[in-house]
Amino acid sequence: MQSDATYMARALALAARGTGWTSPNPMVGCVIVKQDVIVGEGWHQRAGGPHAEVNAYAACGAADTFGATVYVTLEPCAHEGRTPPCVDLLLTRRPGRVVVAMGDPNPHVAGGGIERLRAAGIRVDVGVLEAEARRFNEVFVKHITTGLPWVTAKCAMTLDGKIATRTGHSKWVTGEAARAMTHRMRHAHDAILVGSRTIMLDNPSLTTRIPGEPGRHPVRIILDAGNYLSEDRAVFAADRQGPTWVATSEQTAYPFADDTLLLPPGPEGVDMRSLVRELGGRGITSLLIEGGGATLAAAFEAGIVDKVCFFCAPKLIGGDEAITPVQGRGREVMDAAIRLRDLRAIPVGEDVLLEAYVCTTTETETADA
Repeated sequence: MQSDATYMARALALAARGTGWTSPNPMVGCVIVKQDVIVGEGWHQRAGGPHAEVNAYAACGAADTFGATVYVTLEPCAHEGRTPPCVDLLLTRRPGRVVVAMGDPNPHVAGGGIERLRAAGIRVDVGVLEAEARRFNEVFVKHITTGLPWVTAKCAMTLDGKIATRTGHSKWVTGEAARAMTHRMRHAHDAILVGSRTIMLDNPSLTTRIPGEPGRHPVRIILDAGNYLSEDRAVFAADRQGPTWVATSEQTAYPFADDTLLLPPGPEGVDMRSLVRELGGRGITSLLIEGGGATLAAAFEAGIVDKVCFFCAPKLIGGDEAITPVQGRGREVMDAAIRLRDLRAIPVGEDVLLEAYVCTTTETETADA
């Protein structure tokens, strides 16, 4: 007999198939089991489409699901949105037990689905692989509770911590596998942020290119410190595949951009905290910062970064003038360093992805105690 954790792990794997397509909704998977046999499974495939529970029951066909156990990675919704409440479906199908990985973090509806199921006499168990489910939907959890986007800082650097040579040359720091993963990261995020210097020097398209698969192109957001951009860059091409916004603190016209965000000034030309508030208000739930070094420095200094994804290549550049991932003035003493937690080193082809989370103020104070 398989354990609850085994079936929930399957539900999480199904939920992952919705990566990039469900925003602003969470990614959710569902597995329906009767007599230790999976009779149906499904996941939330796209925002506005049927939820995971609906797809899982549809996959059951003519199978008898009365009294089955339903495994779902997020508390079934009990409110009317673009689709009917999933709790209504469960009450109609009468499972014997519902196993939920985590409650709904939405403060306006949290617990409502679980309460309705229990009130109807259906057993509900909560907390199976909860930590995994919460991390899996970290973007949704932050945005629904704070209104702010989840912010990931990403770069590609050499083993000696350089993202470009002293001449600014950077193609390519990492290998093909790492660059392919970068495109999947773009697909998973609503928006991508770079500085105007990166646009002018490297002329990237900042699109998503996944061979053999469709990809979602993020909104491209360019920080401009003041009339540095020109319309001949790839992100402003007439046939561009996604919208491009320019964030600036200057009263400058950008007729070649899709929108201009006029914000208070900050170290990188724009106040980064004001930027993420503006993006959250526009429905951006996740932001991938790809650099350069000054942009990443401004983001860290403003305290807006949640997660760090630094690809490290087995190369050495050297040189005092070579560009580092996080520029700016930096910290004066080691005790003031930005602390990270849950560091993982993940091999990606010939390179290594260093992934970690930025400690909150409370976590930093605890570590120092």
